[in-house]
Amino acid sequence: MKILEGKNVIITGASRGIGKGIAEVFAEHGANVAFTYSSSEGPAIELENELTKSGVKARAYKSNAASFTEAESLVSAILEDFGGIDVLINNAGITKDNLLMRMSEEDFDTVIEVNLKSVFNMTKAVQRTMLKQRKGSIINMSSVVGVKGNAGQTNYAASKAGMIGFTKSVALELGSRNIRCNAIAPGFIETEMTEKLDEKTVQSWRDAIPLKRGGTPEDIANACLFLASDLSGYITGQVINVDGGMLT
Repeated sequence: MKILEGKNVIITGASRGIGKGIAEVFAEHGANVAFTYSSSEGPAIELENELTKSGVKARAYKSNAASFTEAESLVSAILEDFGGIDVLINNAGITKDNLLMRMSEEDFDTVIEVNLKSVFNMTKAVQRTMLKQRKGSIINMSSVVGVKGNAGQTNYAASKAGMIGFTKSVALELGSRNIRCNAIAPGFIETEMTEKLDEKTVQSWRDAIPLKRGGTPEDIANACLFLASDLSGYITGQVINVDGGMLT
């Protein structure tokens, strides 16, 4: 059963990793997918072609979600191309890790802008459309680091914790219009980024997880699928840890 049949979805930062996994699963379930990328044009076009072969409408947009004006222009373009927006997934994010004593102001500000301000920009941009149609699902990609913190990631942890507070506030503001807002907190997810780590480091992560494995982009995509669909129609303002039991 295609539980997102005909729904129009925006996914920020989807040319690779978790975002790409979400786009693929959503297309399999009948969603039309508009997604953004910042610099990886080749992979973005490849993904667009791949999704289109699933029989859905798909389009890649080069856009900086950290820019308020670019977010507004993006949403206007998507409305013109797709005719509506049912689901927003704020997935775009970066890391610039360092101990606080060595972290520059620029690295702190950049991570906050890309990871957190982008969520404000995109949510505000789609809000008007969702309010008019009196329905919508907004999913913010936080992190277990935003729940428990992590040494060497004060900027990243602050941005992801901020997303959780933002999520709960938006759920309270927009719930009366049948607009839901939830967050997902992924744990250790194995993507192209983790392939750069040495195997010993990766294995130590796996050993510390109750399920004894790292997560996959599809694990996150399946949680998004649930939150985007009518199956989660009475769930809002929640943070779902998809971490193999890491925070248990």
